[in-house]
Amino acid sequence: MLAFAISLASALSYGISDFLGGTQSRRVPVLAVLAVSQPVGLVLSLAVLPLIGADPIAGGKVAIGVGAGIAAAAGLGAFYSAMAMGTISVVAPIAALGVMVPVVVGLARGEDPGAIQLLGLAVATLGVVVLSYEETEDHTPVARRSVALAALSGLGFGLFFTGLDLASEGTDGPGWAVVAVRAGGVLAIGVALLALRPPLGAIPGAIVPLVAIGTFDILGNSLFAIASTQGLLPVIAVGGSMYPAFTIALAHVVLGERLARPQQLGVAMALAGVGLIAAGA
Repeated sequence: MLAFAISLASALSYGISDFLGGTQSRRVPVLAVLAVSQPVGLVLSLAVLPLIGADPIAGGKVAIGVGAGIAAAAGLGAFYSAMAMGTISVVAPIAALGVMVPVVVGLARGEDPGAIQLLGLAVATLGVVVLSYEETEDHTPVARRSVALAALSGLGFGLFFTGLDLASEGTDGPGWAVVAVRAGGVLAIGVALLALRPPLGAIPGAIVPLVAIGTFDILGNSLFAIASTQGLLPVIAVGGSMYPAFTIALAHVVLGERLARPQQLGVAMALAGVGLIAAGA
């Protein structure tokens, strides 16, 4: 029970980070948001090494971790952009479908998903279809772009989860794998800043929420790592996968977002599917 509670706390942290990232991206350029939150995440990932443990990893796994960080940064960029232009309560569960990527990779590696995972894939996919249809039917082409970006962000997140799993495979303390991921994210954002040179003048006025984004993200990572040492992975995976629910709840309470009944059904199906996929992992 304690492990599940800690995993839910990690989901709450992720949910807050995602909500703040989406709302700040409506005021500050997305790259400016990432230019603060990613380095903050890297510094904090080094600070929490004693907490989550740090077994040495080979150079090849470091490279995988860096690649996962680049994918995560790209996914976050698409995710924040989608939330900046679309409905957060729709974008969040679509992006959460990135959990499908590790399942597909596992299939390619010869793993055999259980019936629960297959059911979760079917339920979640149907839920996203309902969400996407309702969003694009009821809104402008901008909403269609937000749905497409949400799906793209899910791919980035899925590659991140897969890479982090491969980088930390065979270790009890995944701290250095987490640091490698964060370093990859900072590298990707640094290159993007040099190439695109977005306006960064709004950063000082938004520094507190931007720092909070990186802080809650690393807090989520740390809590999930702690939960993994306290209980069974299928149990904590379900708790940790519920982060979109907290993002949606914040959008409902803070922004007053309201969904039509078909969209509510789509959100419920997408979240239920994600939970089933995690439970069958």
